[in-house]
Amino acid sequence: MAKSPHQRFAKNPCRFLGKFVNMPSVLSDHTTEALPAPREKQSETICENPERGSADGHRQRGPLNKDDDEEIGGEMVPTHVFLTRGVGVHREKLTSFEEALRRAGVAYCNLVSVSSILPPNCKILPRKRGEKLLNPGEITYCVLARCETNERNRLISASIGVAIPEGHQKTYGYLSEHHAYGETDEEAGDYTEDLAAQMLATTLGIDFDPDVAWKEREQVFKMGGKIVRTQNITQSAIGKPGLWTTVVSLAVFIPPENVPDPKHPSPKGPR
Repeated sequence: MAKSPHQRFAKNPCRFLGKFVNMPSVLSDHTTEALPAPREKQSETICENPERGSADGHRQRGPLNKDDDEEIGGEMVPTHVFLTRGVGVHREKLTSFEEALRRAGVAYCNLVSVSSILPPNCKILPRKRGEKLLNPGEITYCVLARCETNERNRLISASIGVAIPEGHQKTYGYLSEHHAYGETDEEAGDYTEDLAAQMLATTLGIDFDPDVAWKEREQVFKMGGKIVRTQNITQSAIGKPGLWTTVVSLAVFIPPENVPDPKHPSPKGPR
Protein backbone atom coordinates (compact mmCIF):
# COMPACT_ATOMS: atom_id res chain seq x y z
CA MET A 1 0.00 0.00 0.00
CA ALA A 2 1.48 3.38 -1.01
CA LYS A 3 2.29 5.78 1.79
CA SER A 4 0.72 9.20 1.84
CA PRO A 5 2.88 12.37 1.63
CA HIS A 6 2.22 13.03 5.30
CA GLN A 7 3.54 9.63 6.26
CA ARG A 8 6.69 10.05 4.11
CA PHE A 9 7.33 13.51 5.62
CA ALA A 10 6.95 12.19 9.18
CA LYS A 11 9.48 9.43 8.51
CA ASN A 12 12.18 11.57 6.86
CA PRO A 13 11.42 15.30 6.63
CA CYS A 14 14.86 16.18 5.26
CA ARG A 15 14.51 13.91 2.24
CA PHE A 16 10.99 15.15 1.58
CA LEU A 17 11.93 18.84 1.75
CA GLY A 18 14.99 18.26 -0.36
CA LYS A 19 12.69 17.94 -3.39
CA PHE A 20 11.39 21.49 -2.92
CA VAL A 21 14.36 23.47 -1.59
CA ASN A 22 18.04 23.43 -2.38
CA MET A 23 19.35 21.25 0.41
CA PRO A 24 22.49 19.10 0.62
CA SER A 25 22.19 15.50 -0.48
CA VAL A 26 21.06 13.03 2.13
CA LEU A 27 23.69 10.51 3.24
CA SER A 28 21.25 8.42 5.20
CA ASP A 29 17.78 8.59 6.55
CA HIS A 30 18.92 10.63 9.55
CA THR A 31 22.23 12.24 8.51
CA THR A 32 22.97 15.10 6.14
CA GLU A 33 26.13 16.80 5.00
CA ALA A 34 27.41 19.52 7.30
CA LEU A 35 26.60 22.98 6.04
CA PRO A 36 29.62 25.14 5.23
CA ALA A 37 30.69 27.38 8.08
CA PRO A 38 29.65 31.02 7.59
CA ARG A 39 32.41 33.36 6.47
CA GLU A 40 33.81 35.53 9.21
CA LYS A 41 32.83 39.17 8.89
CA GLN A 42 35.88 41.20 8.08
CA SER A 43 36.57 44.33 10.03
CA GLU A 44 35.31 47.45 8.29
CA THR A 45 38.02 49.72 6.94
CA ILE A 46 38.07 53.13 5.38
CA CYS A 47 40.58 54.65 3.03
CA GLU A 48 42.93 57.01 4.75
CA ASN A 49 46.32 58.53 4.27
CA PRO A 50 48.79 55.61 4.12
CA GLU A 51 51.23 57.54 6.28
CA ARG A 52 48.73 57.59 9.14
CA GLY A 53 47.01 54.29 8.43
CA SER A 54 48.11 50.68 8.10
CA ALA A 55 50.70 49.37 5.70
CA ASP A 56 48.10 48.63 3.03
CA GLY A 57 46.77 52.19 3.06
CA HIS A 58 43.66 51.39 5.11
CA ARG A 59 42.68 52.39 8.57
CA GLN A 60 40.22 50.64 10.83
CA ARG A 61 37.36 52.63 12.28
CA GLY A 62 37.81 53.59 15.88
CA PRO A 63 38.30 56.52 18.25
CA LEU A 64 40.78 59.23 17.40
CA ASN A 65 44.18 58.69 18.88
CA LYS A 66 46.13 61.21 20.92
CA ASP A 67 47.97 62.58 17.90
CA ASP A 68 44.65 63.24 16.15
CA ASP A 69 43.34 65.16 19.16
CA GLU A 70 46.44 67.32 19.35
CA GLU A 71 46.43 68.03 15.61
CA ILE A 72 42.75 68.94 15.46
CA GLY A 73 42.98 71.06 18.61
CA GLY A 74 46.02 72.92 17.32
CA GLU A 75 44.42 73.69 13.99
CA MET A 76 41.36 75.22 15.65
CA VAL A 77 43.24 77.86 17.65
CA PRO A 78 43.66 81.05 15.56
CA THR A 79 47.05 82.74 15.47
CA HIS A 80 46.04 85.86 13.52
CA VAL A 81 43.07 88.24 13.54
CA PHE A 82 42.15 91.52 11.90
CA LEU A 83 39.63 94.25 12.70
CA THR A 84 37.23 95.67 10.13
CA ARG A 85 34.00 97.65 9.82
CA GLY A 86 31.39 98.73 7.28
CA VAL A 87 28.04 100.44 6.68
CA GLY A 88 25.28 99.51 4.22
CA VAL A 89 22.13 101.34 3.07
CA HIS A 90 19.27 99.70 1.15
CA ARG A 91 15.49 99.56 1.12
CA GLU A 92 15.72 95.90 2.21
CA LYS A 93 17.04 95.15 5.69
CA LEU A 94 18.96 92.00 4.72
CA THR A 95 20.51 93.67 1.69
CA SER A 96 21.70 96.57 3.82
CA PHE A 97 23.48 94.02 6.04
CA GLU A 98 25.05 92.45 2.96
CA GLU A 99 26.24 95.86 1.81
CA ALA A 100 27.80 96.50 5.21
CA LEU A 101 29.68 93.19 5.03
CA ARG A 102 30.92 94.12 1.55
CA ARG A 103 32.24 97.41 2.85
CA ALA A 104 33.93 95.44 5.63
CA GLY A 105 35.56 93.16 3.04
CA VAL A 106 34.15 89.84 4.33
CA ALA A 107 30.89 89.36 2.42
CA TYR A 108 32.35 86.49 0.40
CA CYS A 109 32.95 84.36 3.53
CA ASN A 110 30.53 82.19 5.51
CA LEU A 111 30.76 83.98 8.84
CA VAL A 112 30.30 82.14 12.14
CA SER A 113 29.90 84.34 15.21
CA VAL A 114 31.88 83.18 18.24
CA SER A 115 32.43 84.38 21.78
CA SER A 116 35.05 86.80 22.89
CA ILE A 117 38.39 85.19 23.71
CA LEU A 118 41.54 86.42 21.95
CA PRO A 119 43.91 83.41 21.95
CA PRO A 120 47.39 83.75 23.46
CA ASN A 121 49.96 85.18 21.06
CA CYS A 122 47.26 85.93 18.47
CA LYS A 123 48.62 88.71 16.27
CA ILE A 124 46.42 91.56 15.05
CA LEU A 125 47.01 92.13 11.32
CA PRO A 126 46.19 95.17 9.20
CA ARG A 127 42.85 94.80 7.44
CA LYS A 128 44.24 94.65 3.90
CA ARG A 129 46.68 91.91 4.80
CA GLY A 130 44.02 89.94 6.66
CA GLU A 131 41.58 90.07 3.75
CA LYS A 132 44.16 88.50 1.45
CA LEU A 133 44.33 85.42 3.70
CA LEU A 134 40.63 84.57 3.32
CA ASN A 135 38.99 82.46 0.61
CA PRO A 136 35.50 82.80 -0.92
CA GLY A 137 32.96 80.51 0.76
CA GLU A 138 35.30 79.69 3.61
CA ILE A 139 33.90 79.05 7.10
CA THR A 140 35.27 82.09 8.93
CA TYR A 141 34.98 82.69 12.66
CA CYS A 142 34.50 86.22 13.93
CA VAL A 143 33.28 88.37 16.81
CA LEU A 144 30.52 90.50 15.27
CA ALA A 145 28.75 93.66 16.43
CA ARG A 146 25.75 94.75 14.34
CA CYS A 147 23.09 97.44 14.51
CA GLU A 148 20.40 98.61 12.06
CA THR A 149 17.62 101.17 11.77
CA ASN A 150 15.04 102.44 9.28
CA GLU A 151 14.22 105.56 11.30
CA ARG A 152 15.02 109.04 10.04
CA ASN A 153 18.08 110.63 11.72
CA ARG A 154 18.54 107.69 14.14
CA LEU A 155 22.18 107.45 15.23
CA ILE A 156 23.43 103.85 15.44
CA SER A 157 26.83 102.35 16.18
CA ALA A 158 28.55 98.97 16.37
CA SER A 159 31.89 98.49 18.08
CA ILE A 160 34.47 95.82 18.91
CA GLY A 161 36.83 96.36 21.86
CA VAL A 162 40.12 94.54 22.44
CA ALA A 163 41.97 94.04 25.73
CA ILE A 164 45.46 92.54 25.49
CA PRO A 165 47.35 91.78 28.74
CA GLU A 166 51.08 92.11 29.17
CA GLY A 167 52.74 88.79 28.43
CA HIS A 168 50.16 87.98 25.77
CA GLN A 169 52.33 85.07 24.58
CA LYS A 170 51.02 82.99 27.49
CA THR A 171 47.83 84.78 28.54
CA TYR A 172 44.68 85.18 26.48
CA GLY A 173 42.99 88.52 25.87
CA TYR A 174 39.38 89.59 25.49
CA LEU A 175 37.16 90.88 22.71
CA SER A 176 33.91 92.70 23.49
CA GLU A 177 31.06 93.55 21.11
CA HIS A 178 28.61 96.40 21.60
CA HIS A 179 25.85 98.01 19.55
CA ALA A 180 23.97 101.14 20.57
CA TYR A 181 21.53 103.86 19.56
CA GLY A 182 22.42 107.49 20.08
CA GLU A 183 26.15 106.91 20.72
CA THR A 184 28.96 108.41 18.64
CA ASP A 185 32.05 106.54 17.48
CA GLU A 186 34.06 107.81 20.42
CA GLU A 187 31.42 107.00 23.02
CA ALA A 188 30.80 103.48 21.73
CA GLY A 189 34.52 102.82 21.26
CA ASP A 190 35.46 103.93 24.77
CA TYR A 191 32.69 101.79 26.21
CA THR A 192 33.80 98.63 24.40
CA GLU A 193 37.41 99.11 25.50
CA ASP A 194 36.29 99.49 29.12
CA LEU A 195 34.03 96.46 28.71
CA ALA A 196 36.80 94.28 27.27
CA ALA A 197 39.19 95.27 30.06
CA GLN A 198 36.54 94.68 32.70
CA MET A 199 35.67 91.21 31.36
CA LEU A 200 39.35 90.29 31.26
CA ALA A 201 39.81 91.44 34.86
CA THR A 202 36.78 89.46 35.97
CA THR A 203 38.12 86.36 34.24
CA LEU A 204 41.48 86.78 35.96
CA GLY A 205 39.83 87.39 39.32
CA ILE A 206 41.12 90.98 39.64
CA ASP A 207 39.11 93.88 41.06
CA PHE A 208 38.79 96.50 38.36
CA ASP A 209 37.43 100.03 38.13
CA PRO A 210 37.95 101.52 34.66
CA ASP A 211 37.94 105.09 35.96
CA VAL A 212 40.69 104.31 38.45
CA ALA A 213 42.71 101.86 36.33
CA TRP A 214 42.94 104.07 33.23
CA LYS A 215 46.27 105.89 32.88
CA GLU A 216 45.64 108.83 30.56
CA ARG A 217 49.28 109.61 30.01
CA GLU A 218 50.27 106.03 29.17
CA GLN A 219 46.99 105.19 27.39
CA VAL A 220 46.83 101.81 29.09
CA PHE A 221 44.91 100.06 31.86
CA LYS A 222 46.70 98.76 34.92
CA MET A 223 45.14 95.90 36.84
CA GLY A 224 46.71 93.68 39.46
CA GLY A 225 50.14 95.05 38.64
CA LYS A 226 49.75 94.11 34.98
CA ILE A 227 49.50 96.44 32.02
CA VAL A 228 46.57 95.88 29.68
CA ARG A 229 46.50 97.60 26.32
CA THR A 230 43.17 98.24 24.64
CA GLN A 231 41.87 99.35 21.27
CA ASN A 232 38.59 99.40 19.39
CA ILE A 233 37.06 99.58 15.96
CA THR A 234 33.71 101.31 15.64
CA GLN A 235 31.27 102.14 12.86
CA SER A 236 28.41 104.61 13.24
CA ALA A 237 25.80 106.00 10.84
CA ILE A 238 22.59 108.05 10.77
CA GLY A 239 19.36 106.51 9.53
CA LYS A 240 17.66 107.73 6.36
CA PRO A 241 13.90 107.83 5.67
CA GLY A 242 12.52 104.87 3.74
CA LEU A 243 15.80 102.94 3.86
CA TRP A 244 17.51 100.46 6.13
CA THR A 245 20.93 101.43 7.46
CA THR A 246 23.17 98.73 8.95
CA VAL A 247 26.56 99.13 10.64
CA VAL A 248 28.94 96.28 11.49
CA SER A 249 32.27 95.92 13.25
CA LEU A 250 34.15 92.64 13.30
CA ALA A 251 37.20 90.89 14.67
CA VAL A 252 37.88 88.25 11.99
CA PHE A 253 39.99 85.20 12.81
CA ILE A 254 42.23 83.91 10.02
CA PRO A 255 41.99 80.12 9.52
CA PRO A 256 45.37 78.81 10.74
CA GLU A 257 45.93 76.78 7.57
CA ASN A 258 45.74 80.00 5.50
CA VAL A 259 48.65 81.66 7.29
CA PRO A 260 51.87 81.09 5.30
CA ASP A 261 54.75 79.40 7.06
CA PRO A 262 57.58 81.96 7.39
CA LYS A 263 60.13 79.16 6.91
CA HIS A 264 58.46 77.93 3.73
CA PRO A 265 56.47 80.84 2.30
CA SER A 266 54.03 79.86 -0.41
CA PRO A 267 51.66 82.54 -1.71
CA LYS A 268 48.02 81.53 -1.20
CA GLY A 269 45.71 83.28 -3.60
CA PRO A 270 42.43 83.81 -1.76
CA ARG A 271 40.50 85.15 -4.71
